[in-house]
Amino acid sequence: MNGFPWGAFALNLGWAACAALAVVLGTFALAVRRGVHRIVDIAWGVAFTAVAATTSVASAGHGDPARRALVTALTALWGLRLAVHIARRGRGHGEDPRYEKMLARAPGNRNAYALRMVYLLQGALVWLVSLPVQAAQYVPGAMGPFAVAGTALWAVGLAFEAVGDAQLARFKGDPANRGRIMDRGLWSWTRHPNYFGDFCVWWGLFLFTCDAPAAAAVSVVSPVVMTLLLTRGSGKRLLEQHMRDRPGYAAYAARTSGFFPRPPGRG
Repeated sequence: MNGFPWGAFALNLGWAACAALAVVLGTFALAVRRGVHRIVDIAWGVAFTAVAATTSVASAGHGDPARRALVTALTALWGLRLAVHIARRGRGHGEDPRYEKMLARAPGNRNAYALRMVYLLQGALVWLVSLPVQAAQYVPGAMGPFAVAGTALWAVGLAFEAVGDAQLARFKGDPANRGRIMDRGLWSWTRHPNYFGDFCVWWGLFLFTCDAPAAAAVSVVSPVVMTLLLTRGSGKRLLEQHMRDRPGYAAYAARTSGFFPRPPGRG
C-alpha cells in the first residue's frame, strides 16, 4: 500500500520515546522514594499504554481512525491488565530477589546503577518493541484481513496470559500447594502460558502493519525482539534456571511443552 507518511511517523518516534521515558523516570523517582525497585515491572505495561495513547494523538489526520482506535485499545487493555496483575502480585513484598542480587553488585550508587541498567534500558525496549503499535496507526486505508487476524491472535495471547496468571495466583494462594510445582490448567499445556501469551499479543499487533509492507518491514523487529526476550532473554531461560532445582520440576519439564502449547503428557 502506498502513501505511508514516513515524515510524520519519524516525528512520532520522538514523541513515543518521550512518553516511554516519562513513565520510567516517574517510576524511578517513586521507587527511590519507597526504596523498592520492583515497581519498575509495573511500569512495563503502563509505558506501552502511554506510547500507544501518545501515538494516537500524534497520528490524528493520518492513517485509518478505526485502526488507530483499535490498536490503541488493544495495547492499553494488554498493558494495563499486566500492570494491575504485577501490582497485586507484589503487594506487601519487599525487593524482588532479581533486583536485590543485581544491585548488590552495583559499582557506586545503587540507585544510579538501577537507573542506567534497569529503567533506561526498559524505556528503550518499550520504544523498540512498540514499533508496530506506532506504525499501525499511520497505515492508510481501511482495515482488512490482517486486522482481523491480528485481533484474533492478540485475543488468544491475552487469554493465555490472563487465565494463566489467574490459575497460578489461585494455586499459590492455597497453603496446601506450598513447595509444589504448578502443573494444572494451562500450565499442563505449556510451562509458560504467560510468555506464550505475550508472544501472541505482539505478533498479533504486528499484523496490523501488514497492509503497508514497508511499515511491516520496519516493525517486524519488534515481535522478533520480544520473542527472543521471552525465550532466550529475561523470560523463559532465567525463570527455568531458577526453577530447575525445585523438587518435581524435572519431571514436570519432561512432560510439558517448554513454550508452544500442546496436550499434556506427550513427550
